[in-house]
Amino acid sequence: MSTIRQLVVPAKHDQLAQIASFVAHGAEEAGFEEGLVNRIELAVDEACSNIIDHAYEGTMGFIQLEVTVEVRGSLKIILIDQGHSFDPNEVPVYKPCQTLDNARIGGLGLHLMRQAMDDICFEFNVPGLGNRLTMVKYL
Repeated sequence: MSTIRQLVVPAKHDQLAQIASFVAHGAEEAGFEEGLVNRIELAVDEACSNIIDHAYEGTMGFIQLEVTVEVRGSLKIILIDQGHSFDPNEVPVYKPCQTLDNARIGGLGLHLMRQAMDDICFEFNVPGLGNRLTMVKYL
Protein backbone atom coordinates (compact mmCIF):
# COMPACT_ATOMS: atom_id res chain seq x y z
CA MET A 1 0.00 0.00 0.00
CA SER A 2 1.16 3.52 -0.78
CA THR A 3 0.72 6.75 1.12
CA ILE A 4 0.02 9.76 -1.08
CA ARG A 5 0.08 13.36 0.15
CA GLN A 6 -0.59 16.49 -1.87
CA LEU A 7 0.25 20.14 -1.39
CA VAL A 8 -0.48 23.17 -3.56
CA VAL A 9 1.47 26.37 -2.92
CA PRO A 10 1.94 29.70 -4.68
CA ALA A 11 5.04 29.69 -6.88
CA LYS A 12 7.01 32.01 -4.60
CA HIS A 13 10.38 31.65 -2.93
CA ASP A 14 8.86 32.15 0.51
CA GLN A 15 7.09 28.79 0.06
CA LEU A 16 10.32 26.78 -0.30
CA ALA A 17 10.63 26.07 3.44
CA GLN A 18 7.09 24.65 3.53
CA ILE A 19 7.83 22.54 0.46
CA ALA A 20 11.07 21.23 2.03
CA SER A 21 9.26 20.28 5.23
CA PHE A 22 6.52 18.51 3.26
CA VAL A 23 9.05 16.51 1.22
CA ALA A 24 11.24 15.73 4.25
CA HIS A 25 8.26 14.27 6.09
CA GLY A 26 7.61 11.88 3.19
CA ALA A 27 11.28 10.94 2.87
CA GLU A 28 11.54 10.20 6.59
CA GLU A 29 8.34 8.14 6.44
CA ALA A 30 9.86 6.14 3.57
CA GLY A 31 12.84 5.33 5.79
CA PHE A 32 15.58 7.49 4.31
CA GLU A 33 18.43 8.54 6.59
CA GLU A 34 19.03 12.22 7.34
CA GLY A 35 21.75 12.69 4.69
CA LEU A 36 19.52 11.34 1.94
CA VAL A 37 16.53 13.33 3.21
CA ASN A 38 18.67 16.45 2.83
CA ARG A 39 19.67 15.50 -0.73
CA ILE A 40 16.04 14.86 -1.67
CA GLU A 41 15.06 18.23 -0.18
CA LEU A 42 17.82 19.90 -2.20
CA ALA A 43 16.63 18.28 -5.44
CA VAL A 44 13.05 19.44 -4.85
CA ASP A 45 14.22 22.91 -3.80
CA GLU A 46 16.20 23.25 -7.04
CA ALA A 47 13.25 22.04 -9.12
CA CYS A 48 10.82 24.42 -7.41
CA SER A 49 13.24 27.34 -7.65
CA ASN A 50 13.55 26.68 -11.38
CA ILE A 51 9.76 26.61 -11.72
CA ILE A 52 9.47 29.92 -9.85
CA ASP A 53 12.33 31.65 -11.67
CA HIS A 54 12.08 30.20 -15.17
CA ALA A 55 8.66 28.66 -15.75
CA TYR A 56 6.65 31.47 -14.19
CA GLU A 57 9.28 34.21 -14.66
CA GLY A 58 7.92 36.29 -11.80
CA THR A 59 4.25 35.94 -12.75
CA MET A 60 1.66 34.44 -10.41
CA GLY A 61 1.27 30.68 -10.51
CA PHE A 62 1.08 27.57 -8.39
CA ILE A 63 3.14 24.45 -7.80
CA GLN A 64 1.28 21.25 -7.06
CA LEU A 65 3.29 18.60 -5.20
CA GLU A 66 2.43 14.97 -4.77
CA VAL A 67 4.60 12.79 -2.54
CA THR A 68 4.07 9.04 -2.66
CA VAL A 69 5.71 6.71 -0.15
CA GLU A 70 5.74 3.22 -1.63
CA VAL A 71 5.65 0.09 0.48
CA ARG A 72 8.67 -1.36 -1.23
CA GLY A 73 10.81 1.53 -0.01
CA SER A 74 10.75 4.30 -2.55
CA LEU A 75 9.69 7.90 -2.65
CA LYS A 76 8.03 9.44 -5.70
CA ILE A 77 7.71 13.20 -5.95
CA ILE A 78 5.63 14.84 -8.66
CA LEU A 79 5.73 18.58 -9.30
CA ILE A 80 3.13 20.15 -11.58
CA ASP A 81 3.09 23.72 -12.86
CA GLN A 82 1.44 25.68 -15.67
CA GLY A 83 4.44 27.85 -16.49
CA HIS A 84 6.64 27.95 -19.57
CA SER A 85 8.22 24.66 -20.57
CA PHE A 86 11.88 24.12 -21.44
CA ASP A 87 14.05 21.49 -23.07
CA PRO A 88 16.28 19.88 -20.41
CA ASN A 89 18.63 18.78 -23.19
CA GLU A 90 19.40 22.44 -23.93
CA VAL A 91 20.54 23.15 -20.36
CA PRO A 92 24.33 23.30 -20.30
CA VAL A 93 25.96 20.28 -18.70
CA TYR A 94 27.40 21.31 -15.36
CA LYS A 95 31.15 20.83 -15.15
CA PRO A 96 32.98 21.81 -11.99
CA CYS A 97 35.69 24.28 -12.93
CA GLN A 98 39.00 25.21 -11.40
CA THR A 99 38.42 28.97 -11.24
CA LEU A 100 35.44 31.30 -11.24
CA ASP A 101 36.81 32.85 -14.45
CA ASN A 102 35.97 29.61 -16.27
CA ALA A 103 32.52 29.18 -14.66
CA ARG A 104 29.45 28.95 -16.87
CA ILE A 105 26.02 30.01 -15.71
CA GLY A 106 23.36 27.33 -15.63
CA GLY A 107 23.05 23.60 -15.26
CA LEU A 108 23.97 23.22 -11.58
CA GLY A 109 20.37 22.78 -10.37
CA LEU A 110 19.60 20.08 -12.92
CA HIS A 111 22.91 18.39 -12.11
CA LEU A 112 22.07 18.37 -8.38
CA MET A 113 18.62 16.94 -9.10
CA ARG A 114 20.08 14.13 -11.22
CA GLN A 115 22.72 13.35 -8.60
CA ALA A 116 20.24 13.24 -5.71
CA MET A 117 17.46 11.23 -7.35
CA ASP A 118 17.45 7.82 -9.05
CA ASP A 119 14.90 8.62 -11.78
CA ILE A 120 13.82 11.95 -13.25
CA CYS A 121 11.18 12.39 -15.94
CA PHE A 122 10.16 15.73 -17.47
CA GLU A 123 6.83 15.97 -19.29
CA PHE A 124 5.67 19.24 -20.82
CA ASN A 125 2.27 20.54 -21.85
CA VAL A 126 0.44 17.48 -20.50
CA PRO A 127 -3.22 17.98 -21.43
CA GLY A 128 -5.25 19.12 -18.42
CA LEU A 129 -2.13 19.42 -16.20
CA GLY A 130 0.66 21.52 -17.63
CA ASN A 131 4.25 20.56 -16.94
CA ARG A 132 5.01 17.52 -14.80
CA LEU A 133 8.31 16.55 -13.23
CA THR A 134 8.48 13.11 -11.64
CA MET A 135 11.45 12.26 -9.42
CA VAL A 136 11.98 8.91 -7.69
CA LYS A 137 14.42 7.83 -5.00
CA TYR A 138 14.80 4.17 -4.00
CA LEU A 139 15.93 2.96 -0.59
